Amino acid sequence: MEPLLEIENLQTHFFTSAGVVKAVDGVSLAVPRGGRLGIVGESGSGKSVTAFSILRLVSAPGRIVGGKIWLHRNGEKVDLLSLHQDKLREIRGGKIAMIFQEPMTSLNPVFTIGDQIEEAVVLHQDVARSDRKGKVIESLKLVRIADAERVARSYPHELSGGMRQRVMIAMALSCKPDLLIADEPTTALDVTIQAQVLELLKELQETLRMAFILITHDLGIIAETVEDVAVMYAGRIVEQASTQELFKNPRHPYTRALLQSLPGLDGEGRLKTIPGSVPDLSRLPQGCAYQDRCEKVQAACKAQEIELTDGPAGRKVRCLYPY
Repeated sequence: MEPLLEIENLQTHFFTSAGVVKAVDGVSLAVPRGGRLGIVGESGSGKSVTAFSILRLVSAPGRIVGGKIWLHRNGEKVDLLSLHQDKLREIRGGKIAMIFQEPMTSLNPVFTIGDQIEEAVVLHQDVARSDRKGKVIESLKLVRIADAERVARSYPHELSGGMRQRVMIAMALSCKPDLLIADEPTTALDVTIQAQVLELLKELQETLRMAFILITHDLGIIAETVEDVAVMYAGRIVEQASTQELFKNPRHPYTRALLQSLPGLDGEGRLKTIPGSVPDLSRLPQGCAYQDRCEKVQAACKAQEIELTDGPAGRKVRCLYPY
């Protein structure tokens, strides 16, 4: 499929008093036009920093120190990391939009919902003043908000968590982006509302034919929503495959451990956990970063750098002894 976004050897580091934290360390990904990619892993694995790096939203003490991020536009490849800020603003929100983790902190509490969506429209689209309110209402109706006029006049604190998340989706889609990045879009929502939001995102992605990156720690959400998955651990991709293949035959020990830690529907047996924790990213061990938690670890795993190797059907795994 035609690529829309290509990430090549992305490196984003944080320079702290404790040392250099390699939050993203050589990540390469491709998102096809209209495709759905999931990025999954524990907290601290580098998922969100990868997303922020795409939009160049990493703030000090963080810095993108290497790599390329290409956006395919009108037959050309645009390097987002070398764009001037003025050009980047046209793409950020216009061509690539993002839904952040917590809508209550992402929405301005002193402006109405309508004012905030209108601001996004004005920044990225040439819409006459007389048509702006209609554009706001259209965006709210797109995300299945029934009483759109009332919601447009409301302030964020007057809406439920699920409604605020729909508003964030409406704002992100108001400019019809080519790519939507959703960073933990169902955080702090109850299970019923989670399902509604995810179904809405999937439906809108198909209707608008946009590409979609879903960032989450929840493999259940991944299974229901995306076509391909990249599993991250300690700033690197350790496995990448189609969703079906990943769940059917996980090859990296970390991926397998994540899947085994999911609770069963029958509620029987003890919940299996992954021993240990993610290593300190400023003091990564030589060799495989997962070595201290891996049941298959051998001497070679600690002696050399482990490369992400290609397998059949586009599958990739970073392991010397995969399943």
